[in-house]
Amino acid sequence: MRQLSPRAASTAAIALVLALGAAACGPKDSGAASSDGGAPQKGGTLTVLNAKAQTNFDPARLYTSGGGNVPSLVFRTLTTRNREDGAAGSKVVPDLATDTGRPSKDATVWTYTLKSGLKYEDGTAITSADIKYGIERSFASELSGGAPYLRDWLIGAANYQGPYKDKKGLASIETPDAKTIVFHLNKPEGEFPFLATQTQTTPVPQAKDKGAKYELHPLSSGPYKVVKNEGDGERLTLERNKYWSGDDERKAYPDKIDVRSGLDSAVINQRLSASAGTDAAAVTTDTNLGPAELAKVTGDKKLAARVGTGHFGYTNYLAINPKVKPFDNPKVRQAISYAVDRTSVVNAAGGSSLAEAATTVLPTQKSFGYTAYDAFPAGESGNAAKAKELLKEAGYPKGLTVTLTHSNDKDFATSPEIATSLQEALKKAGITVKLQGLETNAYNDTIYNVKSEPGLFLGGWGADWPSGGPFLAPLFDGRQIVKNGYNFNAAQLNDASVNSEIDAINKLTDLDAAAKRWGALDKKIGAQALTVPLFHPVYKRLYGSAIKNVVISDWTGVLDISQVAVK
Repeated sequence: MRQLSPRAASTAAIALVLALGAAACGPKDSGAASSDGGAPQKGGTLTVLNAKAQTNFDPARLYTSGGGNVPSLVFRTLTTRNREDGAAGSKVVPDLATDTGRPSKDATVWTYTLKSGLKYEDGTAITSADIKYGIERSFASELSGGAPYLRDWLIGAANYQGPYKDKKGLASIETPDAKTIVFHLNKPEGEFPFLATQTQTTPVPQAKDKGAKYELHPLSSGPYKVVKNEGDGERLTLERNKYWSGDDERKAYPDKIDVRSGLDSAVINQRLSASAGTDAAAVTTDTNLGPAELAKVTGDKKLAARVGTGHFGYTNYLAINPKVKPFDNPKVRQAISYAVDRTSVVNAAGGSSLAEAATTVLPTQKSFGYTAYDAFPAGESGNAAKAKELLKEAGYPKGLTVTLTHSNDKDFATSPEIATSLQEALKKAGITVKLQGLETNAYNDTIYNVKSEPGLFLGGWGADWPSGGPFLAPLFDGRQIVKNGYNFNAAQLNDASVNSEIDAINKLTDLDAAAKRWGALDKKIGAQALTVPLFHPVYKRLYGSAIKNVVISDWTGVLDISQVAVK
């Protein structure tokens, strides 16, 4: 789940470390990648200027290889994302493994074989036992923060406490030899190759494990090794790992990576704009241009040529809880859907350069299974007349009053500005909206708790990989409703036909076929007016004048550090 800021990546209350952005326009739009007319060359130092520190630099504790791709320079995994622009970048490719995995007939068993000659930064061999151990240590309470999928998917993993407490390990992960690893799942999972990209499948040799202190100097399996970690990730220095080999994805052009975090976003953009000294060879992976900054940049051709554009697979929406009156009435939910003025919402989010109007829950990228539909077509500015008609049919001829809960954090896309734009639009339809603004922690604790969840609130969701599965299942699978913890199924929908279709799609190992069915399921659920899609965020990031080979994929939307070269 992802709660994003219109300017910078944010960490949701459940400590998910995320990368912003997605569908790439990158160098193809700006032409900046080859501005000096030459091919990318090895050498130099790449500086990364970020607002958020790369904390918990331990593969067990990272939710994805996000954080602007910095972890993927050190941690290799069984599979990885294809490091290419646009849609091609949404595909899974082998990393440490020879392929993306070999499933059993029912996709409950997945087998991987490691490439030959793989080594750590100290020259020792990487083995399948190291990957098994790396996964097992991610279950330890001391190393919490990683993705929950392995606990849910592996047989016998639900109550496993990690190797520090349970020396037996997970029987559902077998390593018959040093190059083979086999996973036994409790249900069919055709998307296991996606899961195998997450940092929990990074190899960790048990003899080098130092528990919570491992993050200070994790053993590198990637092109760079950590030589300095200051201030819990606030300053990271990476240098080449001379034993790195067998990697077809990471280009690793710079000799050194200098990551500096904890900076003000305005300062980051000013430094990248000026590109003075070492800042000419600098990028950011978490700081967007705001509306005012973007206006200045757009008016300068040289600066505009140094803006990377991304559309991360994310949707901001108006969440409706039908367990709360009057939202139990479908016609009330439909009326709200018709009343929303998406043009006003987009303007409140920073304008069309930073937000694209949405009518579907799934993002518009093909890999998610996007199927164009508008269940309640109200045009660009809403249809107040249709909304009033539905309210009358619902028994509210004189309108009604509702409360909309939002975050007070102006950086969030659930901010007061978005809420106010909705308040004004719904007023035209006879719906009086009272705004309830909460501080970030209180907001998260309120909307993700089934006992306190309001009837109407601003929400958003981003997938952990580019597929409809990690989008629709957490939001609408009734079996994932959590009654005593963080619940993301805001509608508390428990529809047997929806649950059954999710199971059927999960069995498919043909991801293209699965994508089509995710799109169809999105359309089916959309007709129930349980959410009102508002917009998909767009990310605009500057990079230094000496940066070349800019690659932004449909998977992360973040400038891929592993591809960048400095002049």
